[in-house]
Amino acid sequence: MVNQVVTDKFIQDLERVAQVRSEIAVCLNKLGETINQAELAGDTSSGKLSLERDLEDIFVASKNLKKGVFRLLVLGDMKRGKSTFLNALIGENLLPSDVNPCTAVLTVLRYGAEKKVTIHFNDGKSPQILDFQSFKYKYTIDPAEAKKLEQEKKQAFPDVDYAVVEYPLTLLEKGIEIVDSPGLNDTEARNELSLGYVNNCHAILFVMRASQPCTLGERRYLENYIKGRGLSVFFLINAWDQVKESLIDPDDVEELKASEDRLRQVFKANLSEYCYVDGQDIYDERVFELSSIQALRRRLKNPQADLTGTGFAEFMGSLNTFLTRERAIAELRQARTLARQAVNHTREAIGRRLPLLDQDVDELKKRIDSVEPEFTKLTNIRDQFQKEIFTTRDTQARKVSESFRSYVLGLGDTFESDFLRYQPELNLLDFLSTGKREAFNAALQKAFEQYITDKFSAWTLSAEKDINVAFRELSRSAAQYGASYSQVTDQITEKLTGKKVTVNPTTTTEDDKSPGWAKWAMGLLSLSRGNLAGVALAGAGFDWKNILLNYFTVVGIGGIITAVTGVFLGPIGFALLGLGVGFLQADQARKELVKTAKKELVKYLPQVAHEQSQTVYDAVRECFDAYEREVSKRINDDITSRKSELDNLLKQKETREINREGELKRLKNLQEDVIAQLQKIEGAYSNLLAYYG
Repeated sequence: MVNQVVTDKFIQDLERVAQVRSEIAVCLNKLGETINQAELAGDTSSGKLSLERDLEDIFVASKNLKKGVFRLLVLGDMKRGKSTFLNALIGENLLPSDVNPCTAVLTVLRYGAEKKVTIHFNDGKSPQILDFQSFKYKYTIDPAEAKKLEQEKKQAFPDVDYAVVEYPLTLLEKGIEIVDSPGLNDTEARNELSLGYVNNCHAILFVMRASQPCTLGERRYLENYIKGRGLSVFFLINAWDQVKESLIDPDDVEELKASEDRLRQVFKANLSEYCYVDGQDIYDERVFELSSIQALRRRLKNPQADLTGTGFAEFMGSLNTFLTRERAIAELRQARTLARQAVNHTREAIGRRLPLLDQDVDELKKRIDSVEPEFTKLTNIRDQFQKEIFTTRDTQARKVSESFRSYVLGLGDTFESDFLRYQPELNLLDFLSTGKREAFNAALQKAFEQYITDKFSAWTLSAEKDINVAFRELSRSAAQYGASYSQVTDQITEKLTGKKVTVNPTTTTEDDKSPGWAKWAMGLLSLSRGNLAGVALAGAGFDWKNILLNYFTVVGIGGIITAVTGVFLGPIGFALLGLGVGFLQADQARKELVKTAKKELVKYLPQVAHEQSQTVYDAVRECFDAYEREVSKRINDDITSRKSELDNLLKQKETREINREGELKRLKNLQEDVIAQLQKIEGAYSNLLAYYG
């Protein structure tokens, strides 16, 4: 059966990746333990080699690999069948799908030996453990309640942060973790909650419905939160089987083909721009026509059922290729880079230590003193790069903040034309009725919120692109400063040992020539910072986009919406009351509404621009400050370790007689042991590459 072959292949590939992850994690841990034991032994011999930074990164990376999963974020509007799709994917009727929007809290589905649900709260309460039936009953709301909550801008369960569903399923056991988010057109607060996961997942599964092709809400979400952000998105067009059921004559083959072709054109017109990677069109690898309910029914009767015609085999095949051949390789490549770096640092330290064992204390002091100018050069390189980061930070903070200010002040210029697409279907006579005025105001406020959100999402994307370019420039600078830094460290080694530094081409690649701090600054070691997605954003080994998200989404944009809608909806109401009945004909009333809204908006834009531009300025500064803090810390750690390495040897020589032969043997064994662990890592990585051909 086609589906069984694809499913088995997916499970098999996930198992292989999990095995390689585990194997490399074990090797990294052994590598770290080997170095750590050697450092402890150094206290009673020639002194430590000062490899603390390598040890810290190795153990963090090993831990991350052991916990490593492929995290999938499921997005979709209400009534798109997200839960039905997930139940079909895992082959169990696990998540509630009898009513929409199903679960009203963000739900993380992961492997667990026992079936249970844990509710995590945001108000300090201890987590609550529930059985599945209680979870389905307590945290599911019906459409009417969801609609009311949406209008009132409320959450169904404001004290709940998220739920974790643990289940003993093979797909989950082999390394898949699924995050199921509430509906897109739910409250803004829930959208913000989902956004926190967008930048921290391997792929987004965006569930749509064939009978509601590319709604305004879906297009808005894609444009505001997905477009241009380098995210990997799979579009799942659910309920494709209902296209046939909607025909007058379901057996009319020609009419069915024509109807399906029209739908495909609509989806392609709206989704194709999200399906380009490095200029290559991968639409067929990212958009799938699914019949989730058919797949679920078959799998509930027989887990090994043939799912031909449901679209699941094609989707799972493509997802498998993406996760195990692309993302897994990128993740493990970073682990290999980290291992190579640690081994090279160890070998270099041993290479410096061995010639110095024969020197007496006076000669050793003389040689250490001779490299002081080189250490000054290293600190100068640090200071130069730090200065460049600060200059870039200040330039970008001013530029982006001023861009924001100009953008806000210019909103009034295009408001009348821009707001046309947001005007709700309102009967302005309702405004004169006190019983209907609340609903009128709510609809009008929602329209303004959508307008403001869209406008500032467009600006945010532009700002992110500018910041992205700046970090890429810093990445290139890091490579240049790193090359200069390596030249100086080679000079230090040559002065100390009296021998010219040579590079072993069989164990050293171009990337390995850069110092560790430069690799981090260029984004080659984001794994050591716990980025499980294995993606170095903007060429930097940390996620600066989450810093912006915290400011813009939670503080910035939220503040703007409150400022704009909260302060001038009242004056608009007074203005409408003053229009008189003669103005309340639909077309004229709408024109007056927009005109009045623009007049009030323009009054408050300077205030918003002034207050929120500081938030933007602070956000951009923090992005670069966070980068600088980590870069400077890593450079300082490197300089300190190099000095400590020499001081440790000098201290030992001053206080004890070093057993030269014993030390030569110990250091030689250390070098052989770390190289052996690296070879195992190289072998595991190469075997995985060979497997995928």
